[in-house]
Amino acid sequence: MEQACRDKTTHQLIMIPISDNVFFFSRKKPILVYGLIGFNLAIFMWEITLELGNNLTGVIYNLGIIPAKIITAFSELLIGNFAAIIIIFSSIFALLIAAFLHGSFSQILGNLIFLWVFGRTIERIIGYRYFLFLYFLAVIGTGIIQILADPSLKVPLVGSNGAIAAILGAYIFKFPKVKIDSVLPLLIIFVPIEIPAFFYIFWWFAQQLFYGIGSLNIAGGVNIHSLAYWMHGTGLIFGASLMWIFQRRRNT
Repeated sequence: MEQACRDKTTHQLIMIPISDNVFFFSRKKPILVYGLIGFNLAIFMWEITLELGNNLTGVIYNLGIIPAKIITAFSELLIGNFAAIIIIFSSIFALLIAAFLHGSFSQILGNLIFLWVFGRTIERIIGYRYFLFLYFLAVIGTGIIQILADPSLKVPLVGSNGAIAAILGAYIFKFPKVKIDSVLPLLIIFVPIEIPAFFYIFWWFAQQLFYGIGSLNIAGGVNIHSLAYWMHGTGLIFGASLMWIFQRRRNT
């Protein structure tokens, strides 16, 4: 029985979401989701080009979120070193751009699958303006929390994990019992199966452990599993909270 439980858990951990079962009439096209997917893929192709030219490490360390670098800049500013303002402004820019950089094939693939499955429905419901607000609020909010959670971290953090968590949080708040069409890979066979949306909260956390698969060649590493790395999970709270606010505004 214990072995069967382990096998069942293993199967669940490799579930791949394909589509949801939310049907409603809407002329709204999830153009923002399509645009974000395309833009992320274009940036990742650029990263691969940089890697081939041995230039990727410098770009990631300049544009990724490095908590120690940002905290040091603020400390320098407080003691009167106004030159640190340049680093602070570049760090604010990094909060935004780091969300479009990814450190591995598995990271970008996982994030874009979740964006495709859950993001399209959320954008249709709240519209592209609210969706854009949700996305970037989560990017900035989770980025700040990551910095404060581990201010001594010197390894860059990149990826849209926080924004994807927010989309997932918004979706599950709205549709906690909806079934998600998924596939279960069994060797060379893909078994179709329906999984409750709520399950993907647990899978979202589990798949973070595998985002090192297919890593790009970045000297010094990226996205180490520190406290700061896991803090992008707070995006779930951002997403659920914004969906609650949206529903209250719609009902008033």
